[in-house]
Amino acid sequence: MTALSDSLATVRLSSPSLSHIWQTAYETAHPAAMWRLPLQTEKQLIVHLGDTLTEQPTDLDERPPGFAIGLFNSASATHNEASAYYLQADQHYVADAPGTAPGSVQTRHLTHTAVGEAFEQAVWRVMQQDSPASAATSFAEVPDPEAQANFEATVAEAVTEMKAGNFWKVVISRTKTLDFGQQPDVTVLFDRLCAAYPAAFVSAVFLPEGTGGQPAQIWLSATPERLVSVDANGLFKTVALAGTQSAYYPDGTLKRTADALWSQKEIEEQALVSRYIIGCFKKIRLREYHEEGPKTAQAGNLMHLCSQYSVDTRAVNFPQLGTVMLRLLHPTSAVCGMPRPEALAFIQAHERHNRGFYAGFLGPVNIDAASSLFVHIRCLKLAGQTATLYAGAGLTEDSDPQKEWLETEMKCQTLVRGMR
Repeated sequence: MTALSDSLATVRLSSPSLSHIWQTAYETAHPAAMWRLPLQTEKQLIVHLGDTLTEQPTDLDERPPGFAIGLFNSASATHNEASAYYLQADQHYVADAPGTAPGSVQTRHLTHTAVGEAFEQAVWRVMQQDSPASAATSFAEVPDPEAQANFEATVAEAVTEMKAGNFWKVVISRTKTLDFGQQPDVTVLFDRLCAAYPAAFVSAVFLPEGTGGQPAQIWLSATPERLVSVDANGLFKTVALAGTQSAYYPDGTLKRTADALWSQKEIEEQALVSRYIIGCFKKIRLREYHEEGPKTAQAGNLMHLCSQYSVDTRAVNFPQLGTVMLRLLHPTSAVCGMPRPEALAFIQAHERHNRGFYAGFLGPVNIDAASSLFVHIRCLKLAGQTATLYAGAGLTEDSDPQKEWLETEMKCQTLVRGMR
């Protein structure tokens, strides 16, 4: 065999870890996405070896296997196309698949080109290092003395606008900064979130410098909210998720979901999201859907009100339903508000930060003949050693500014606790 073939054979026989592969993608500036679907153990990682990523309309029926990540509000996106950056699964790896040894990594697809072979060689070189990535995972919160006052003032202004009838609901977000001291090991943080939140969609996405004209960034998340999914049998699903309370009593005892009590404000907030989804079904004249809920669902240290909707796309002869509903729903009223144009205008005028990919959507597309896109919440953006956490609160005219601040604190703690 050639020296190149010897190197590739060594890599395959040695079975690199996801950490080796992730670190290789980072060092070679190739976009990468790593994820674990809810209630599964299998972890997947893809690496994009093609052209520089650009925003493109999301079409679940036409895309090759890959991973989509879309902005909350894309200025360059054509109306109602739900544009996203699309990472193609040029290299595809799977870890912890059912029936395999813990930690074992299988190669599902490799690109047999010079670029693909060069990437595999780079994986082999990373494997020779004693430590493929920094072991740093400890962090400290960076204080922001004005954050609470600024947020509560914005909430109060939103309530005034809603009482005046300008819109019915709006979601206002804020940020929190963490300092890791040095660049952390993303795969360790990813594994901790997988262990802490088995029912969440956990992901890490690396976008190298130049993607969207931005510096290099990594987005890490553990989101409980499905946006749209279509499985291999053509079953479409979406959820209406809203309302938030702690999953624990003040003494630290875990609540039963059946014992959760919801205020009228929270019930109405969730009902607005549900009505919006049903309105989208009516818009496309779809009547054959199944609704379950609302009921209390636990998501880590929080509880939410959740209604689930499903459609057999084969029975209704609507194979494009996933793409159509994605374009109708994004950005959902659960992360934006209602009516959407007025709520979005308020967000853009009053939030002090750019949401970026927070409150957008992300997930695998046409992997194993299925697509699963989730609302990108409970997430952070990592740039070097600094992480920016994002959290939002759904407001109605009955909202109390101090309570909404506490809700965002609880949501931030979802990631903070999961990463420790």
